[in-house]
This record gives sequence, C-alpha cells and structure tokens, in this order.
Amino acid sequence: MTPQAFGLIITGVLLNAFAQLALKASVRDMGEIHMSAATAMPVAMRLASEPWLWLGLVLYGISVIVWILALSRVDVSIAYPMLSIGYVVNAVIAWAWLGEVLSMTRMLGIGVIIVGVVILARG
Repeated sequence: MTPQAFGLIITGVLLNAFAQLALKASVRDMGEIHMSAATAMPVAMRLASEPWLWLGLVLYGISVIVWILALSRVDVSIAYPMLSIGYVVNAVIAWAWLGEVLSMTRMLGIGVIIVGVVILARG
C-alpha cells in the first residue's frame, strides 16, 4: 500500500469517526429518542436545528468521497477492515469528550483491533 493510499484510508476513517461523534453530540441533550406520530415532527425540527447534526452529515459526505478515492487505489479486502480504526478513535474521544465508559474489556478490544490493523497493513 502506498503512503498516499494509506493517507486516504486514514483520512476517510477519521472523517467517518468524527461524523459519528458529531451525530452523537447532536442528540446528547435530547436523551433517548422515542418516535411516534405525535413526536416525529418536534424531534425532526429539534434535530434540524442542531449544528452538530449538520456537521456530522457534511463529514459523512466528505468521508464517502475520500473513501471512493481510497478504494480506487487499494483492494477492498484491505481497505474495509481499516475502518475498525474508527472504533478506536471513537472510543477514546467519546471517553474524553462525552464521558463514555472506557472499561478494561473495551481497552482490551481496542488493543486487539490495533494489532489486527498493524498485521493487515503489513500484509
């Protein structure tokens, strides 16, 4: 894998991860959302007014473009598993920024993911 291809993959993964974090931030103050005919419009209006939602959607859109560029250079069997790096990024930032739990089990899983990505990138 060339450095340029790897850079595209990492950029796509990070954009996707930050999009997910922005979407989570958009609903952070709303609590659990329950959709019904009576609540659909108020929930939609509240979400539509959230800047984090729009940032997340824009980041997702950009990540798709970057991902297509990456897939044009790398086999999907190599690129797709690299998306697991996004889990590592999300878990750490969600812990630091959103106060989510980062248990020993999760940290062990993150370690396994990192080892797997390193093995995959070298193969």
